[in-house]
Amino acid sequence: MLRVGITGGIGSGKSTVSAVFVFLGIPYYNADERALWLTEHHPDIIREITAEFGNQAYAFGSYNRKFIASIVFNDSYKLQKLNQIIHPRVADDYAEFCEKHKHFPYTLKEAAILFESGSYKFLDKTIMVVADKELKIQRVCERDNISRDEVLRRIEKQMPDEEKIKLADFVIKNNLREMIIPQVISLHKQILSIPY
Repeated sequence: MLRVGITGGIGSGKSTVSAVFVFLGIPYYNADERALWLTEHHPDIIREITAEFGNQAYAFGSYNRKFIASIVFNDSYKLQKLNQIIHPRVADDYAEFCEKHKHFPYTLKEAAILFESGSYKFLDKTIMVVADKELKIQRVCERDNISRDEVLRRIEKQMPDEEKIKLADFVIKNNLREMIIPQVISLHKQILSIPY
């Protein structure tokens, strides 16, 4: 079984592209969603985050994302500590997912920071979803109901698409000019032809 990763900048539409792979029957793992689920439910993560950030980290019995974000947003050391708590558990969870789906020709792992985190090094192939900057801004403004300036700030914090494209094995264009489904089907056939 091949382990294929998919990523893209904010507003690129990587989840939309992933949905086409799921429609084709490919097992799909969303690392960001699983990280959040594990942060809410994994007893060791809860214990370690509480020890590092205090009881307010789990206000009213659930993970206090705003509180944690307010700390790690401006403190790279605290962000590193948070990642050291969560990322190894996500890696273990993903390994279990792959074991469960090992009879498939490949699985798809979506992660926003696939390249930034270095987790792409543990995958066989990677897909980068790209879109025009203005289209990404429009999508995120509408999706998150935030200002253009806020979206631009988020984009500036991310690794530039140009750098990610250099690291990726495949690129899917999710603009209004190219159709997604034919690109995914073509890529799906390519991946199926790769020996594993």
